[in-house]
Amino acid sequence: MFRVPIRRAVWLAAVPVVALVAAVAAYGATSSDSGVTKAAASGTLVIDRSFEIKTADPQRAFEPTASIVNRGMYDTMFTYKGTDVAHPVPLLAKSWTASRDAKRFTFNLRQDVHFADGTQLTSADVVFSYRRLINLKGNPSFLLAGVTVSAPSKYVVVLRSATPNTALPAILANTSLGIVNSKLVKKNGGTDGANAAKTDKAEKWFNSPASAGAGSGPYVLQSYSVTSLITLKPNAKYWGSKKPAWQTIVVRNMISATQFINVQRGSHEVAIDLSSQQATSLQGKKNLKVSLTPSTWVFWLFANNNSAISSITPNKHFQSAVRYALDYKSIVGVAGPGAIQAPGIIPNMFLGSLPQSAKIVHNLAKAKSELTASGAAGQKISLEFPSDLTINGVPFPTLAQRVQANLQAAGFDVELSGAPVGTWLQKYRDGKMAFGLSLWGPDYPDPADYLAFLPGELVGTRAGWPKGSDKTLATLGAKVRVTTGAAARTALYRQIQQRLNSVGPYFPLIQPTQVFVATTDLKNAVFHPVYQIDVTQVGAK
Repeated sequence: MFRVPIRRAVWLAAVPVVALVAAVAAYGATSSDSGVTKAAASGTLVIDRSFEIKTADPQRAFEPTASIVNRGMYDTMFTYKGTDVAHPVPLLAKSWTASRDAKRFTFNLRQDVHFADGTQLTSADVVFSYRRLINLKGNPSFLLAGVTVSAPSKYVVVLRSATPNTALPAILANTSLGIVNSKLVKKNGGTDGANAAKTDKAEKWFNSPASAGAGSGPYVLQSYSVTSLITLKPNAKYWGSKKPAWQTIVVRNMISATQFINVQRGSHEVAIDLSSQQATSLQGKKNLKVSLTPSTWVFWLFANNNSAISSITPNKHFQSAVRYALDYKSIVGVAGPGAIQAPGIIPNMFLGSLPQSAKIVHNLAKAKSELTASGAAGQKISLEFPSDLTINGVPFPTLAQRVQANLQAAGFDVELSGAPVGTWLQKYRDGKMAFGLSLWGPDYPDPADYLAFLPGELVGTRAGWPKGSDKTLATLGAKVRVTTGAAARTALYRQIQQRLNSVGPYFPLIQPTQVFVATTDLKNAVFHPVYQIDVTQVGAK
């Protein structure tokens, strides 16, 4: 993404800073003398998060906080087992098949699913939900771009894609594709018609407790505010074998400083937005489980292949010099504990990611030799980056300074050229940036999202790498687009990344740290790359 700001900039642009003292008083739990907590007695799970949520309407929502809430209320065709996002597993789907060209997917639905009002879920609800997503033309509509939906029978759904779409199972696990009660939504102003973007009036209803019958998940909406807190309560008619674990789930809008205080004194509580420094200071506390793991974001550097943009950056010796001049250990250090070097462009928890053994190793002597061979030694090059953007605690200016120092140690003459993210982004999108520091965050946890880095694709074009530039990558790309088996896909995506690392204009740098802190009286409370936290799996010890 960068691509991230195309879709996620909606929520990256501004993060509310609301400290809710009243909410803390109402829901923050403190330990009693006996060691039994009030939260345990009340059956309340508390999740602190800096809100960027705009709506509870699943087909309109595409923000991380929305994924927490909607995961509890709306079942999807697929989900994940624990935090394994490399292998989507059926939820509402009972079984499925894909055509050899990966353009036609047939799903057989479970026949024992009911919405919270008791209505049975059928293929008509799936068709309505997906068509509504497409026709609302909202932030998540791109997830089903080029896809048409039909239902040949009551419990069979067919999705046809205009192009091979091996990522569909992963896409269908996204909470924006939660299945809604079509009859009930229609009664309350919803439509899946071609003009839904103008005629659908159901959003206000979705944002109220009156929508409690709209989903088939284990929880229903109890209260909703985009600025303060959201509460869920159990779905009394939940169809699944694993019943709701909590009497109440509270998701509160809190800045990290308040989260830091709350999680230390609370019980049955989670903090999602702490910095690595804050999290490190909590390590060793017996009542807390502190997790510092790699994020799904990948920071990367690129050198434009277009000679019309630069006479320096397309040179393969120059690119090789950059690749080996980077002191990756020192760059990882910018992100702090939990971060890792990115051995390829696909993050380590996704199918097809490269193992750490495949990572590029710093080789200063080789870098100097390659720079000399390029003829670019002594020629000034500007490194461009968004000067006002910080992701997972990593400020772009700090990272740019570290890259500059690494390159200068090998003999490069690098000047830093930071610009506001909007200005930087436009130049990057236009393909006019010669040497840039960028970022990619997945739209969905499938390696197909990273085919954008191939020549002629979205990122390839922006990096001056047109279609037909590399026959090997073209062949691998064509093959992987129609390959559906997990093992075969893994092998192909690894070959693609190894090829990108050797001849591509990209230099993967780091996966920054994702912090997640939970009180130790919770089980299965871990960070989830798709849902932030899977509230359907969290219970009390």
